[in-house]
Amino acid sequence: MPKDIQVNELERCRPWIEAALKYTGGTHFWEDIVDGISASRMQLWPSARGCIVTEIVVYPRKKVLNIFLAGGELEQILDMNDDVGKWAKSHGCETAIISGRIGWKKPLIPEGWKLMYANFQKEIK
Repeated sequence: MPKDIQVNELERCRPWIEAALKYTGGTHFWEDIVDGISASRMQLWPSARGCIVTEIVVYPRKKVLNIFLAGGELEQILDMNDDVGKWAKSHGCETAIISGRIGWKKPLIPEGWKLMYANFQKEIK
């Protein structure tokens, strides 16, 4: 995607991204997403009524697509599942993971996803 189109799409998706960022536990801010996408460390998946932000994570034994932000209409996000999966496979990913609220379980299971574990967070003081 050309840079100017990417910037326009990123701004258009900003409300969805910022809404999703509220659930990250403070790991990322808007500026981090802009930097990650600009540096091609993250990928923006814009659609008419939603968007997804992904990143490829390389573990010692596996390359994984981390889908860590999604916002907009649920149906629109789920419609991107196949395209995102094909892209991930073409980039050597063996698995995709999603971190999100437990409410994602209900719509994702029919799409072939399985609940692997829950993440818990505690602030260290």
